[in-house]
Amino acid sequence: MINIGVITTSDRASAGIYEDISGKAIQQVLSDYILDDIKYHYKIISDDMQTIEQTIKDMADKQKCSLIVTTGGTGPAVRDVTPEATLNVCQKMLPGFGELMRQTSLKYVPTAILSRQTAGIRDKSLIINLPGKPKSIKECLDAVFPAVPYCIDLIDGEYINCDENVIKIFRPKS
Repeated sequence: MINIGVITTSDRASAGIYEDISGKAIQQVLSDYILDDIKYHYKIISDDMQTIEQTIKDMADKQKCSLIVTTGGTGPAVRDVTPEATLNVCQKMLPGFGELMRQTSLKYVPTAILSRQTAGIRDKSLIINLPGKPKSIKECLDAVFPAVPYCIDLIDGEYINCDENVIKIFRPKS
């Protein structure tokens, strides 16, 4: 069983004003990639720095999620603070994830340069900030996921088996 955290940061979705389709899109894409049984720890929370930080910490420290994926809160708007919250709870940052996601998204929309997606490590958890649209979520995960299982191996997280017919991951030959 692989523990994966999925966090949607949205004031409106957390208030029930609209349905969260982004968090569900993440779960669908990851379920397509991963062969192992997955236990999703799924939260819809407001765009509040302390709430985001505490939710990431709980998923990493208490639920022992090897992978935590966020959606929302990565733009330039005043309430968009997901990258800052991620930075505050991580011991190491992995800027290559954000660089590749922006590069990938730029193929589709010129406003991708406004996105502040990033990734980092908290103990044995890899945290990845994704954009908020389901189409962009899939595009970004398709781009960065080939490195995710090996990254999680390197931080002593859970070993993830993937469907090579769906996503080609990279692990160096032993």
